Amino acid sequence: MDATLTAREFQLAGGTQDWRVLGRGACAWFEAPSHATGDMLARRVMELCEGQGWTVPDLDIRPCGIRVYVDYPPAGFTDAEVALAGAISTAAAELGLRADPAAVQDVQLTFDTLDQSSVMDFWGGVLGHERRGEDDLIDPARRLPPLWFQDQDAPRPLRNRLHLDVVTASEVAVATLASARAAGAAVREHGYYATVADPEGNEVDILPLPEGSDRWTGQDTEDWRLVFSAVACYATPSMAASMQLAEAVARLADAADLSLGIDVRPDLVTLDSGKDAWELDDGYEQLAARIQEAARAMGLTADTARPRFVQVGIDAVDIPAVRGFWRAVLGYEEDGRDHVTDIVDPQQLNMPLFFQDLEPGEDARRAQRNRIHLDVYLPDDLVRARVDAGLAAGGKVLYEAKAPLWWTLSDPEGNEVDLCVSVGREEMWAPAPS
Repeated sequence: MDATLTAREFQLAGGTQDWRVLGRGACAWFEAPSHATGDMLARRVMELCEGQGWTVPDLDIRPCGIRVYVDYPPAGFTDAEVALAGAISTAAAELGLRADPAAVQDVQLTFDTLDQSSVMDFWGGVLGHERRGEDDLIDPARRLPPLWFQDQDAPRPLRNRLHLDVVTASEVAVATLASARAAGAAVREHGYYATVADPEGNEVDILPLPEGSDRWTGQDTEDWRLVFSAVACYATPSMAASMQLAEAVARLADAADLSLGIDVRPDLVTLDSGKDAWELDDGYEQLAARIQEAARAMGLTADTARPRFVQVGIDAVDIPAVRGFWRAVLGYEEDGRDHVTDIVDPQQLNMPLFFQDLEPGEDARRAQRNRIHLDVYLPDDLVRARVDAGLAAGGKVLYEAKAPLWWTLSDPEGNEVDLCVSVGREEMWAPAPS
């Protein structure tokens, strides 16, 4: 059996210079000029894995590049993962693709709880996440942010200034709302959506509720759901089938000159236009129809219950100041539209944030520490620069005793983020030699 490697040892091994260990494993981002070029690398990765008997990593194709994500094996990294990473980097170089290690990060959510089990059950039902271990909820498709739960020292009874939007197919939203009601959750309905609170008051907006509000009208796009993004999920019988669909979709998206996320898993391909893109460009409906036709010609069936979109909203009195902090600390870009406050991941790999007004007089809510905060796992050679960017944008360091493993920062109104690294944790937690 191969000896296990720590995150630091993996990154220092020969051939892994393109890779960074983050929250759930090692990943690399390779810049590419088109969906089809990213798909070429994805196909090479699959062929490498089939030839060597390796597990195929997650492949997330975008119009500007591809992220390859190798999850932590249960026992930890070994020389096999080092060899896989090196072979993928070699394949990328042969295609003329350059790695950008500064482009990768994992954004996740942490909940402080008094009764962890009940809060986890609520959010697992709302998000469709599965438990992993005692403290984590994970998206089985590994697209949406993971949730981690930790003990809370004392009650914080007032409303958070941070909440989630979870957008699904309308029938899923209606069923989720009914389940929450049956479990005794507090519900406020607003027509198109409902605000639901978990047992400790953490809120989520569940939407859309009106029947038919989640789709285009034509049968040629029936496989798609409009969940803020236009999303289609196709179950596949094999990785080869996933790659066949990804190749066809990449070609169609490039021909339409439209941006599309193509997330490839051995049993699922998820296609995602990005938030609001389908409303801003009529070409997406035609592209969706062509993709549906191609998928069905391959004998694939869409799972219309699986599309999901998640974003985080933050209530703020001074939205420009708070927005500027989060843009800096996440490395996000501002949405260019005048009427929205969104900031977005440039690679469209992590969830968006948006900002909404908080009344200046709500001093008690502003003073109470939120029960939810963001964790951002960053490359160990980038985290210090992100801390500095957050401070330059008006943030404040709240905790740094464990730096450089993590810093806790707050924005100008007290909303918190942990900037974390995985490299060095195993060494810190290793038992002292006897």
